[in-house]
Amino acid sequence: MTLHDSSGRLPHAFTTPGSASFVDFLAGYAPDLLPGRRPLPPGDVQAPHGTTIVALAFDGGVVMAGDRRATMGSMIASRHIEKVFPADEFSAVGIAGTAGLAIELVRLFQLELEHYEKIEGSLLSLDGKANRLATMIRGNLAMAMQGLAVVPLFAGYDLDHGVGRLFSYDVTGGRYEEHEHHAVGSGSVFARGSLKKRWRPGLDASTAVRVAVEALVDAADDDSATGGPDRARRIWPVVATVTEAGYLRVSDDDLAAAVETVENGRRSTRREGGAR
Repeated sequence: MTLHDSSGRLPHAFTTPGSASFVDFLAGYAPDLLPGRRPLPPGDVQAPHGTTIVALAFDGGVVMAGDRRATMGSMIASRHIEKVFPADEFSAVGIAGTAGLAIELVRLFQLELEHYEKIEGSLLSLDGKANRLATMIRGNLAMAMQGLAVVPLFAGYDLDHGVGRLFSYDVTGGRYEEHEHHAVGSGSVFARGSLKKRWRPGLDASTAVRVAVEALVDAADDDSATGGPDRARRIWPVVATVTEAGYLRVSDDDLAAAVETVENGRRSTRREGGAR
């Protein structure tokens, strides 16, 4: 992409007032740079895939968590991939699907929200953010039809209503608001079962983090593409809370404590069961 014309000045597109959407600007000026517009080589494309993401609401915000494993076929492609990111100060996005495209989509989404804030001088509403992400996913539909799907989970703190909210998507860009909790990815069916048992109204932040960690542990028990906490390598899930104070990543020490609490509870249950 050339940023200057023959006179050395910025092209007209850069100086013409227009949409507050950076994605719309890029679609008009250099559409080939958008993730969903790039041509693919012939044949099957083998790329790492990431799973699993869980999110749940608690009293005062939301928590989102993702395991660290990426797979490529039957192989483990990475044990350290990060799948949960801040979208902006008051929202988080987790990725499942084709890892490379998903991470690029997240970076573009972050830039989209930052661009809007600079142009408009205010934050986009949480519904507006969720709708923007849906539009971007819809733009990736051609690649999704070729097996390179991206299915994110979006959550944030609604400043207008003072609550945490969750949104899921499908590959066509369909947007659905979820209530209480949700999970996406190959281990989501097991994680959802865990969330149904452990979630309750009025959770505080620390308990919600523990519930999210336990859901990932349950998913890892039955889904080979989901990586559980690895004590030997000190690899913990990426977990973040979003509240009125903003996005906050949970520390590894706190996650280690949460994992220990979950494991101790299970050992205690087994001992009680054996005693009977």
